Amino acid sequence: MKKIKDTIEKIEKSCMQSCSKAKTADELEQIRVEYLGRNGKIAELMSTLKNCSLEEKRELGPLLNTLKTLLQETYETHKKRIDAKSITKQLFDVTAYRPHQLRGSTHIYTQLIHELSTIFISMGYTVADGPEVETEYYNFTTLNIPEDHPARDSHDTFWLCSPDRLLRTHTSSVQAHEMEKTTPPLAVFAPGRAYRSEATDATHDFMFTQGEILLINTDVSISNLLATAQEFLQAFFGKNDLKIRVRPGYFPFVEPGLEIDGSCPFCTTGCAICKKTGWIELLGSGLVHPKVLQYSGIDPEKYSGFALGFGIERLAMIKYGINDIRLFHSSNISFMNQF
Repeated sequence: MKKIKDTIEKIEKSCMQSCSKAKTADELEQIRVEYLGRNGKIAELMSTLKNCSLEEKRELGPLLNTLKTLLQETYETHKKRIDAKSITKQLFDVTAYRPHQLRGSTHIYTQLIHELSTIFISMGYTVADGPEVETEYYNFTTLNIPEDHPARDSHDTFWLCSPDRLLRTHTSSVQAHEMEKTTPPLAVFAPGRAYRSEATDATHDFMFTQGEILLINTDVSISNLLATAQEFLQAFFGKNDLKIRVRPGYFPFVEPGLEIDGSCPFCTTGCAICKKTGWIELLGSGLVHPKVLQYSGIDPEKYSGFALGFGIERLAMIKYGINDIRLFHSSNISFMNQF
């Protein structure tokens, strides 16, 4: 009799495990036949009772009936589960293809920043970020911008109601944060939004994205700056023969300041994009001003560096032939779908 009781426990455990693993109605039906069918395991156990004594039959009979009822209920429960899934799949087939459905994609800003980050990371730079709501100290003072500089006026800068708070006018403010918290050598690329209070037109906007790289180390020279600029522009435009030329420029946070032009990536004799000159203005740059280093606690006698900045939209407009900067944050889906 003990052997039959052990068999009853094994059948109960085995059947319940098999039912829970069943995923289709066919699998579940096979389990039902195996355990509850005419020639199933329950029927086999029932047939063994004829060889038992009357006393054993009185004890084993109720146990077998309870087992049969339990397995039947288990079967019904899992059948409902599988049937419900089947109905849901018929109503909501997640694998079904819907023609002409809209598909999401990353914004052109995201794509450009990722591409630029990849270029500079391959050159040994790390990507840095800073606050868009800045203080006057980090946005102007640490960058050697005089107190009477017109950039500090309200007609050029978005000043906030909170004291000494403004929307940053350039990503150069990230320079100050990075130099303040990092001991040289330092090599960072800082992309992000900037804001200026100016009228919008096809080539200007009150909000735009800017990118800037900063390198601080010992014995950094203009030759390092020019080599970096040329390698960057060649990689971005995919033109290994792209050349650069340099013109003097003024930026308070660099000395000397340089404007860097690139040879037109679309022509060799002059075109509408380069205005028949063969050159396109691309970058503002220069060696970091000693006062900027001093503001951040870096010894200008020991360290030097360069900064190089550009408008991300401007580079994209040149690369992709876009004629209106306002398209970048418009709701023009046909424009966005190009990218």
